[in-house]
Amino acid sequence: MIRISPVRVVDENGNQLGIMPTARALEIAQERGYDLVEVAPTANPPVVRFLDFGQYKYELAKREKEAKRRQRAVDFKEVRLRPKIGQADFETKVNRAIEFLEDGDRIKVTVQFRGRELTHPEIGRNLLLRFAEAIKDHGTVERAPALEGRAMHITVASLHKPKAGEAKAADGRRGDEGAAKASASVPAAGGGSLPAAASAGGGSDRAARTTTGA
Repeated sequence: MIRISPVRVVDENGNQLGIMPTARALEIAQERGYDLVEVAPTANPPVVRFLDFGQYKYELAKREKEAKRRQRAVDFKEVRLRPKIGQADFETKVNRAIEFLEDGDRIKVTVQFRGRELTHPEIGRNLLLRFAEAIKDHGTVERAPALEGRAMHITVASLHKPKAGEAKAADGRRGDEGAAKASASVPAAGGGSLPAAASAGGGSDRAARTTTGA
């Protein structure tokens, strides 16, 4: 519910309609089939806009979710191989590694030797090089195969950005475009709470947002 009056009004196309009583702004919004949404509550006077409030809430939630994804730390995953691994298992490990790399994670690929297997380290080295070749479109080897104790490993850096900053960011960009339109020619909104809105009518959710006027 918008309790302050007057307000600065921006229409659904981003055009400034000037300063007017909240009741009058609500009346115009209702005539055009929109909700009256407060987009800059700290401005003087507060700025409101004609919007579909349900869509506005959806876009806000989507942008917040996207922001959290962008803060996601890059994980370090490990894929373990055996010197005598079968082709089917090898391909399964490759596919798993590619999934990690597509998520933007770094991976450590390890060959674990047992018993007399350690007398043939070249088997592990060749296996790691074959593995690196299989994932080369998704990651780059940061170090050559190195034997440490009874294990040999390589580390691989992803060639993909974390999903939060790549494919999933597409939705964020679309949401940002909606936000840019909502705030066109108006002061920046303050606070982190959901903006107040006045409804043009409808169900109980909309009724809860209907203002009583100035």
